[in-house]
Amino acid sequence: MKRALLTTAGLALAMTSVWAVAQDSPESLLPPGFEKPKPKPGTPAVPSAGSSPVVQPIPGNSSAPSSARPATLPSGAKIPTLKEIESMSPDQLDELLGLKPKFDMPSAARRSLKQVGILAEDEGGMPAWSLARQDAALVKATLDGNKGRLVSRWGHILLRRALASRLDAPAGMNPADFAAGRAALLVRMGEGEAARQLVQDVDAGNYTPTLTQAAMDAYAFTADITGICPVTSVIGSNRKDTDWRVLRAICASFQGDGAAGLAQLDQLVGEGESGWPRIDVLLAQRYAGAAGKARRTVKIEWDGVEGMNPWRYALSLAVGLEPPEVLTKDLPVRYLFVAATAPMAKLELRAKGADRAAGAGILSSAAMVDLYGQIYAQDDINGPWADAAETLRNAYIAESASDRHAAIVALWDGAADPHARYSRQVLTAYAAARLAPSSDFASSAPDLIASMLAAGLDQNALKWGPQADIGSLAWGQLALAAPNRAASVDSSALDTFYGNDPSDGYRKSRFLLAGLAGLGRVEGDAARDFAGKLGINLERQTKWTRLITRAADVNNRELVVLLAGLGMQGDGWDKMTSVNLYHIVSALNRVGLSAEARMIAAEAVARG
Repeated sequence: MKRALLTTAGLALAMTSVWAVAQDSPESLLPPGFEKPKPKPGTPAVPSAGSSPVVQPIPGNSSAPSSARPATLPSGAKIPTLKEIESMSPDQLDELLGLKPKFDMPSAARRSLKQVGILAEDEGGMPAWSLARQDAALVKATLDGNKGRLVSRWGHILLRRALASRLDAPAGMNPADFAAGRAALLVRMGEGEAARQLVQDVDAGNYTPTLTQAAMDAYAFTADITGICPVTSVIGSNRKDTDWRVLRAICASFQGDGAAGLAQLDQLVGEGESGWPRIDVLLAQRYAGAAGKARRTVKIEWDGVEGMNPWRYALSLAVGLEPPEVLTKDLPVRYLFVAATAPMAKLELRAKGADRAAGAGILSSAAMVDLYGQIYAQDDINGPWADAAETLRNAYIAESASDRHAAIVALWDGAADPHARYSRQVLTAYAAARLAPSSDFASSAPDLIASMLAAGLDQNALKWGPQADIGSLAWGQLALAAPNRAASVDSSALDTFYGNDPSDGYRKSRFLLAGLAGLGRVEGDAARDFAGKLGINLERQTKWTRLITRAADVNNRELVVLLAGLGMQGDGWDKMTSVNLYHIVSALNRVGLSAEARMIAAEAVARG
């Protein structure tokens, strides 16, 4: 029987920020997707070029020796019933008869577990040896103890880069389990694409139970249901939980045995509460039913369905369905992150998710602009998202600077909440950078600067220095973001900022001091006096502060970033302490990650 395994691949999100570069020749002011006016109704779309399937050549003719012994059941195996045999997939029959090799990849094609990851050091990753001599229990604690929600966009971007780096495992830790811990944290952060790439860097024959679960979570997050199929083929029936059985049945369908796969799913429907809920099995049947000759139409009815879970959401996206709003309106933010990066989701749903994903650090400014460009190009999209896409286009090409500025501000003001507003500032970063500094827009200078810094456009932001009065919010951001600042900040500037600070508990002032002190940009006496006024002690020590300080002392970037990730957990900047911020900025600056340290400090003041 000929069997083909359907595999899918996704695009990885950019792991580093893109910095502005000078152009050698004139270019269109519009980002991709906005170059042309909208096509008139009725204009046929240009079909996209398809790709031809790649067919594996049939191996040369060879026959088994006549002396080959017939296959027999392994010793002690339970003899299945005829009904059970009929519902088995070819892989399951191979397992039953002992024909399935444990690991059938040629030795020359197997990948080493010496270093596992996506980014090599010369590609922007951390040094491979960073954690090789570190205590395995400490590394595991930094991974397992992080819930994945970071207050800082730039902190998120930096942690993603560290987790995706090609690294040696700590001594005493299984490299596959080390990859599993990193992938699991990436999933918790909303970085499903990066997590999927990471688990794919390990051959299925080297999977441990921990990595198998991390891989399942990564494939569920990306709605890549069949991505786990190579792993199910190798691990087989060694895992027997319901999630695994459903995935094996789906994989059987896509391997060419749709009848057996659907039969196994039918059996799961009959198990009732002991298996998957009926709606989830029906979604799995609909997905599996699209493969092979055993095509089956499955009607999905949402009546009586309560709640949402990762597999239910993944299967819904995979089969092109959008669950009723009553099931999705109050979901955790992770589902918005899934939608933002799901290529099969409707553009409106992706835009809704992007209003949280960009601010969190999952989507870049360029990715946001590309998404809105797609929305603008679709004639069948109307309403708020179409209006926002039109407004973004005006932010680039409106004739007057005041009109472009008005469009930018309109996008910010149209956000649903502060998280979405910061995501809109990520969206407008390059439009803001094209706006020439002017006293006419001085009142918007802090937000324009925050928008540019959200995409790392520090040189563009610094052009607004003349519009930033000493002690203002705009000045505070630039004092932290400037790559090279010769003069230290004195007491009078800090006092002026304090007097203009409307934040709760003078949080912005606390963060300004923490950032300046961490970067070494404030006079010692001024820092002590200002700390006394704010009632804080930046020198206070905890077990965490001693660990991150020691990691910086030995110049270990990877460990510093992992520890910084622990110290930046929270749903908002009100969960961040000035002491933690000081130690994070200081440690990052000391190990050569000064650009990230500056961006985190400036973001803290902007959003605090």
